Amino acid sequence: MPRVKYRDSDVALMARMMRAEAEGEGKQGMLYVGNVIVNRAQADCLDFTDVRTIPQVIYQVQGGNYAFEAVQKGNLFYNRARSVEKKLAKRNLDYWRQHPAKYALWYFNPYGPCPPTWYGEPFTGQFKNHCYYEPAPGSCASVYA
Repeated sequence: MPRVKYRDSDVALMARMMRAEAEGEGKQGMLYVGNVIVNRAQADCLDFTDVRTIPQVIYQVQGGNYAFEAVQKGNLFYNRARSVEKKLAKRNLDYWRQHPAKYALWYFNPYGPCPPTWYGEPFTGQFKNHCYYEPAPGSCASVYA
């Protein structure tokens, strides 16, 4: 059973986002970004109480901006999804979770050392240029399910 319900169009959309956000970090980096996307669809807490589908996650607006920078800036996000990224996205949607993004709801590239918290949420680890953060203990049980 998949981690979240999805259609073929969701796989392609997620694949485009994974590539746009982490192509320079290889397949592993793209899988971590995919983890965050699926975790947000599963989370029923914090900023993610009204997002349940992959399109809702990808196109979510927070503070007047898209939650994912790639949607706003274009770059690779507006290119067609390639089969390699589609396979990675499907893997995330079906079963794949791994540290440091296993329970992460956020990531960013600080262009320097990762801070120990980000908007009060604890740092879980780094992969190449991206720092990953998961909800503070007790603040989002649904992401740990």
